[in-house]
Amino acid sequence: MKDCCSNESGAYDLIVVGAGSAGFSASITAAEAGKRVALIGHGTIGGTCVNVGCVPSKTMIRAAEAVHGAKAAARFPGLSGSVQVDDWAALIAGKDDLVATLRQKKYADLLQAYEGIDYIDEGPATLVDGGIEVGGRRITAPRTLIATGSRSLLPAIRGIEDVEPLDSTSLLELETLPKSLIFIGAGYIGAELAQMMSRIGVKVTLVARSRLLPGAEPEVSEALGEALQAEGVTLLTGLQYDSVSASDDGATLRASQEGITQDVTAERIVVTAGRQANTEGLGIKAAGVQTDSRGGIVVGPDMQTSRPGTFAAGDVTDRDQFVYMAAYGAKIAARNAVADSIEHYDNTAMPWVVFTDPQVAGVGLSEQQARDAGHEVKTSVLPLDQVPRAQAARDTRGLIKLVADRGTDRLLGGQIVAPEGSDTIQTLAMALKAGMTTKALGETIFPYLTTVEGLKLAAQTFDKDVAMLSCCAG
Repeated sequence: MKDCCSNESGAYDLIVVGAGSAGFSASITAAEAGKRVALIGHGTIGGTCVNVGCVPSKTMIRAAEAVHGAKAAARFPGLSGSVQVDDWAALIAGKDDLVATLRQKKYADLLQAYEGIDYIDEGPATLVDGGIEVGGRRITAPRTLIATGSRSLLPAIRGIEDVEPLDSTSLLELETLPKSLIFIGAGYIGAELAQMMSRIGVKVTLVARSRLLPGAEPEVSEALGEALQAEGVTLLTGLQYDSVSASDDGATLRASQEGITQDVTAERIVVTAGRQANTEGLGIKAAGVQTDSRGGIVVGPDMQTSRPGTFAAGDVTDRDQFVYMAAYGAKIAARNAVADSIEHYDNTAMPWVVFTDPQVAGVGLSEQQARDAGHEVKTSVLPLDQVPRAQAARDTRGLIKLVADRGTDRLLGGQIVAPEGSDTIQTLAMALKAGMTTKALGETIFPYLTTVEGLKLAAQTFDKDVAMLSCCAG
């Protein structure tokens, strides 16, 4: 890899701190504009997504789907099947091989292709006037971009540190498969990993202070909860956490609900209660960079921080915590930093996905968000048993919910719970981006026996009972 010594003049146009998805996106964007970039390593090259986030978790989720798929074949008359985990260590090793391959091909090897990027991995960086200090020396540039990512947040529960809790990273590094697990936190990470481990054969209890997927529509949360419980996941919501303690069987979480105390015991506890921004040691407070309650760097629409000339992108900011939005925000930040652009971060048509099964996906405003924004709202909810694709697949778990403005009929958002929801949501994102009405979506031609056809049926549900239509008659 190149280091800073390859830059003979020592002059940089941009310093990027953090070599994950956001850091690489910003560095490549600036280099393609003919600028000199000092890319400062922060942790393992490649960042969260390829190393400990999206890539390892999704390949393991797919493996668990293969196990479940064989068992679920019995929903078709005349079929049966079974699959089991024969070698957990081999499954983990395969995951690690994939991670190593992608980290090398999509990050480390790319550095050689961009002459304008110097990769510097000499220890943590600290913001100083005119640039940063790293490895005992100062590197200067007129603009700096922070992209140091985030890490798992350990909730403040008495005794939790004493039981050596796992997180989303260490869970997928276990050498042996545990018999039982408690997941603390039922957001998208907890939901995905809890179902994955349950399908692999672990007894799983998923607990939460609020509800499953608290950021999703209530109907969506309920539908997914029913699916998880039908597979054997114990779901406990609305809890107050009292303490965690070691026990003969592993670890015990003592919680209470409406004054009633209950103990939940498992071999290990997995913390999936959110993420915390990696801002320690950067000297951002002394530099005058504003942060929020989770330590996330507050940025404006142009991705600039409260310190002029200092930008930030990715999970370290107060923006959306998705890898594709990290790359998108970093590209905007880099253009504004070095190319005299005035571009703004826009997430109005940003799709998001939770890789449970059924998958959960959404875009735009929820019903409550639309009301809070001042819209007079109308909604439609279509159970998946009204979608021909789901009927043919004998898998009707889920629903589609659309939100629209009552006065203009314009679509404002929607959420999907369906086995193929992740691929379906992009069509709705395009509809929102185009400013479509529910009437226009309902009159659009969709292919029959597809999950995406459910969007058309959900749009028609605003005005008619689709159960009274013949096949393709809409």
